[in-house]
Amino acid sequence: MVGVWTPSPADARAAPDSFADLAEKLLPAVVNISTTQKVAGRSTEDLPQFDFPPGSPFREFFDQFQQKRRDAPRRRGTSLGSGFIIDKTGYIVTNNHVIEGADQITAVLQDERKYEATLIGRDPKTDLALLKVKATEDLPYVPFGSSDGARVGDWVLAIGNPLGLGGTVTAGIISARGRDIRSGPYDDYIQTDAPINRGNSGGPLFNMKGEVVGINTAILSPSGGSIGIGFSIPSQLAVGVIDQLRKYGSTRRGWLGVQIQAVTEEIAESLGLDKPYGALVAGVVKKSPAESSGFKTGDVILSFDGRRVAESRRLPRMVAETDVGKAVNVEVWRNGKKTELSVKLGELEKVDQASLSSSGSEPATDQSGREFKELGLNLSPLTKELAARFDLEEGVDGLVVTDVGADSNAAEKGLKPGDIIVEINQEKVKSIKDVREQVEKAEKAGRRSVLLLVKFRQGEDPLRFVPLRLSKKDG
Repeated sequence: MVGVWTPSPADARAAPDSFADLAEKLLPAVVNISTTQKVAGRSTEDLPQFDFPPGSPFREFFDQFQQKRRDAPRRRGTSLGSGFIIDKTGYIVTNNHVIEGADQITAVLQDERKYEATLIGRDPKTDLALLKVKATEDLPYVPFGSSDGARVGDWVLAIGNPLGLGGTVTAGIISARGRDIRSGPYDDYIQTDAPINRGNSGGPLFNMKGEVVGINTAILSPSGGSIGIGFSIPSQLAVGVIDQLRKYGSTRRGWLGVQIQAVTEEIAESLGLDKPYGALVAGVVKKSPAESSGFKTGDVILSFDGRRVAESRRLPRMVAETDVGKAVNVEVWRNGKKTELSVKLGELEKVDQASLSSSGSEPATDQSGREFKELGLNLSPLTKELAARFDLEEGVDGLVVTDVGADSNAAEKGLKPGDIIVEINQEKVKSIKDVREQVEKAEKAGRRSVLLLVKFRQGEDPLRFVPLRLSKKDG
């Protein structure tokens, strides 16, 4: 018999009769942010140039006009946003994009008091900024709450300065958690249907206790107005960033030094994982903490500092939130079993992000190319002719893709002639024999796919893993 859930009085919470008492308490701590920025006027060089004949009455007029353009002061652009005070001494949180490029920042309180704000620090990666105003008296402020405790369906209030109107309160619910809108490396947004419009950016999203659980940052809208899809930075992410900006004026994030990609069902199957989770290491940055600690390309990071890595996109935030210099234990999946590694994290902000490149290799042996119908690929060791044909560097590890089957899984996965197969099933391949051994090994093990490490000629990620479904050989 299938059980049927029926709500009890405790489960069926009624909507608040009014938000008035809560709004009245919170409004004084929410500020309107206005910024000004110098905008260069149009240069006389940009104006049309005319060659007037001698004695023309237009010559003097045109020269005077150009001189006025040279002497005119630069125009000032203005923008509006929101923010909120987090302590009585006048620290204010807002979005980085609200104050970016500003020459002057002004915070206006609900009672019309105006203060010139100083930028303490900003973090473009999370779109957060911390300001400070000087006041002769204690200012009203609001506390941060735990966004981790916020649930889908909870009531929330958004307060801000939409379209420059100031002091506007809207209500809604949390529509979703953990949204990735591809705005940065640490996306983990709260989605809300509380109406948010232009000018709300940087304003707080409150729970019913009057605690800030999010910072309103973006909306999804074809028209630019609210359609009930707004995004807020969760307080659990913001608090750490704000604390660092307050202490140091900048962020200090942990750095591991790996390039990662998602673990799909095909990749999990090819590696012998029972289900897809974790972060697949597609490359290890040279001279990084990861290299020093023995991380290898092909490792799957299953847990970091005692926390399970459910999805690959969670790992960068986990690492960034960990103290620089801390030694952490990392569990990885390698060669069909779990392995424990210990790594001391570096500091991301001090690192020039190095691009991943193949290490030096021995010259390829002189062998003829071979068709692998199981892979849908024609492969060949790198020769001078192939290097010239595909504009490749001589001496790179791996085998060159010389042809791709039109209806093959390799074609579906985007492989093209000129790409380099570096590894198969986490074993380096330098010869046709190496490829044959790895394919036969996978077939004997009953696997339906193999995992290739491919160096692509084109694309944003030149080195990444590709799971390839094995096809049956003819005959």
